[in-house]
Parts: sequence; structure tokens; C-alpha cells
Amino acid sequence: MDLPEITPMHIGGEATLARDGHCFERRNPLDHRVASRAPAARADDALSAVEAAAAAFPAWSATGPTERRTRLVAAAAALEARAPEITRAMAAETGASAQWAGFNVHLAADMLREAAALTTQIGGEVIPSDVPGNLALAVRQGAGVVLAIAPWNAPVILAVRSLAVPLACGNTVVLKGSELCPATQGLVVQALQDAGLPRGVVNYVTHAPEHAAEVVEAMIAHPAVRRVNFTGSTHVGRLIAAACARHLKRSVLELGGKAPLLVLDDADLDAAVAAATFGAFANSGQICMSTERLIVDETVADAFVDRLAARACALPLGDPRLGPVVLGSVIDRQTVERCNALIDDALAKGAVLRCGGRADSTLMPATLLDHVRPDMRIYHEETFGPVKAIVRVRGVDAAVACANDNAFGLSAAVFGRDIARAWQVAGRIDSGICHVNGPTVHDEAQMPFGGVKGSGWGRFGGRAGIEEFSELRWITVQTTPRQLPF
Repeated sequence: MDLPEITPMHIGGEATLARDGHCFERRNPLDHRVASRAPAARADDALSAVEAAAAAFPAWSATGPTERRTRLVAAAAALEARAPEITRAMAAETGASAQWAGFNVHLAADMLREAAALTTQIGGEVIPSDVPGNLALAVRQGAGVVLAIAPWNAPVILAVRSLAVPLACGNTVVLKGSELCPATQGLVVQALQDAGLPRGVVNYVTHAPEHAAEVVEAMIAHPAVRRVNFTGSTHVGRLIAAACARHLKRSVLELGGKAPLLVLDDADLDAAVAAATFGAFANSGQICMSTERLIVDETVADAFVDRLAARACALPLGDPRLGPVVLGSVIDRQTVERCNALIDDALAKGAVLRCGGRADSTLMPATLLDHVRPDMRIYHEETFGPVKAIVRVRGVDAAVACANDNAFGLSAAVFGRDIARAWQVAGRIDSGICHVNGPTVHDEAQMPFGGVKGSGWGRFGGRAGIEEFSELRWITVQTTPRQLPF
């Protein structure tokens, strides 16, 4: 069997292999064939990338907004041009459907264009001073090197999100790619190179799974790294946060989720079913915003569950490399085993299986468990797969209490025809994001994206991203003679 070519790292504008020549393989989750090969960097390789970014920072931070905008717009076009390659790479490395890959490219391109538009909005303000003749300014400027750590589940969107606004703010970036999709994220970096970004402005590092802690710790510790952003599990996010705290580095963390979708007693059930189907099963439920719990008022629960089960059972499932599907492969057998265990636990404690069920491969069907209660693991634990819990409640207060009864707080949704009431319910939910009469899975490049509680802190996107990835400085100019006390 012919092995795929090695996807190189990019350090200082050069395609680079690990110094010791070692590589690692990513295998397709369905047939276990080698999907990609990439350099297995160690700490010294990673530090070279940080130093290349540090060397590029003075010139890039001094580059005018028009030049930054031009490069980011060009990167968006270059990314879209690579859509067919990205679709093939995502199917091979992560089992993703062509539909999900296309959405990744579309939204990521929008993120680059939005970041381009922000280059002229990195402003400041004049602050009145009590000192006569003192011009006091609050000025935003690039912070330095940003370490961007992106996951596999939305590999293009989340890689681009991790670096687009930092670049617009005048920072340079080291992207640490996921070991589960090095070729996919390598194509993202190649698109940025195609756009003519100067050498060292964006650097790309890959590593074998067993070297993750070593590589990340070394880069966080480097004095040139001034910001760290991470998207991934809450468990790993805590480790990243602890490392940043040791080195006094600011971080932006977007972590796990257990997104509730509330169906109130006056909801448009057809609209709620459509949103639930999309939010629960897009990318086989492997999205941080995926609908995890369907919290339904008991007065409409029977009708809602019947309609949802009919929709979910009809979703196409299969190998995305062979044709169009909605549900492709999940990322690995560990996901299958975790979800099967959650199904077994719920059924043993009285839940009712309405659709799908246990899987014997990474092609997992859409699965709905009705009459889920708090004593079942799936009530609290993130499935990160196409297995979803339905909780029946009585009244608005019970629905809100159920929505807030977990450690996470990323996305949520509320369905009800009385918009004022639904809005009030949305205001009571502990989440960074909430959509009234819309799915939990919804992202736009200009929006402040992030969570609360176990879902992390900080915000990506739009002007909120500028605040995260720039340094706010107080600079004064004394324009007249100043009398000092001595």
C-alpha cells in the first residue's frame, strides 16, 4: 500500500520536518488505513516555531491595516480554493461528511474576512486627565506571539478561529495542530501561505499524541508567548489553564458543552423538531454546541418525541468517502464505547429507546433516549456523539432548573411562540450563548463566542476577539509644562 506523503510543519516560512526525522500516522476511523503522516515534533521543534513567530512580530505588528486586511482576504479565497482537498482530508482523517467539510470551509472563510474587516477597528480612546495639558490615551496594540491550539472536530473552523483575529490585531501565531487531523489543518496553513503572509507570521507544529504535554508546556513557558487560546475538552482545558497560570499567560478557553434545547408548552413543534435534528446530529453530535439534552414540557412531549424520532431514524448514515451522508463516522472506538455505556446505563435505569441504539462500529446511528432522569449518567455527561437524552418536565421553572443542572454553559436554545416569555427564559439559562427559536449549533464570525462554568472563559469573534488578543496600554503625552511637587 502506498503511504500518503508527509504533511510538513511550517516554521519561519519553510516546510519543515522534525529534527530527529520522526513522524506519526493518523488512521481512518472506519478501515484503519493510514490517512495521513506528519512530523512528530518535540519541544525543541516547537520552540523553533515560537522563536520564528517572535522574530516576525515586530514587522507584522507595524504593518498597516490595509496590508493585513489584504492578506486575510486573500487567505479566505485561498482556503475556498482548497475546499475539495479539505473535504477529502476530513473524510479520511476524521470520518466527516462532505456537508460538514463544506460548512467548515465556508464559515472559516467568513472568519478570515471578518478578521480582515476588524483591522481598522483596533482603536482606543482619549481619557480625560486631571493633569493640565496631559493627553491620556488608551491604546490597543498587538500582544506578541499567540499559541493557538485547535481540535479535530471542526478542524478548519477552529484552526482559523484560533488565529484570524490574533493576526488582525498584529500578533504572530504558532498553530499547534491536532494529532487527529494534521493534513486537514496543514491545508489551512498552506492557504495562509498562498495568501502571501510574511515568513514566520503563521507557524504550524504537529506532534505525536504521546508528546502533547511536552510540546505544549514548552511553548507556554517561552517568554515570547503572550496569549494562549485552546478549544477542546474541559479536562485538558484545566491543564492548559494551570500551565498558563504558572507562567502568568492570559488564555481564552472554549471547552466542553451539554447544550440544552428547551421546548416550552407553546412551541412550534415542527420548528423545534427541525432545530433539534440539526443541532443534535450535525457531524454526528461531535460539536461543542451540539444539542445534548432535549428538555420538553410534558404537555407537548409525546407529539414532539414522535416527530423527532421519525426524523432522526431517517438520517442517512454511511462512509462519507462513498457518497453523501448526514452521519459519517465518529472519531474513534472510544466514542463508540463511551456512548454504548451511556445507553446501557440509561436503559437499565428506565429510559426508553426511541431511535437507534448501541453501535458495533464507528458508524453510529442517531439515537434518542426518552424519559431520562438525573440518576442516569447521560443526564450529566457530555456524549460528544449521536446519542441524545430527552427529559420531560412540567412548566418553565422546571425546564430552567433542568437546563442549569450541569457543569457546562456554552450554548442553549429555547422554543416558544410567546417571544417575550422565551426571551425571559433565555435570560435565566447559565450559558454564554442562547438562541430563541433557533438551534444550539449556530456560529457567525462576528459574534462573541464562548461559554461560562465548565465551558471555559473568554470570547472568540468580532470586537470581543480584539479585546482578548490585543494589549491595552495607557500612554500619555504632556503637551504643556507640568508643575511637580519637587
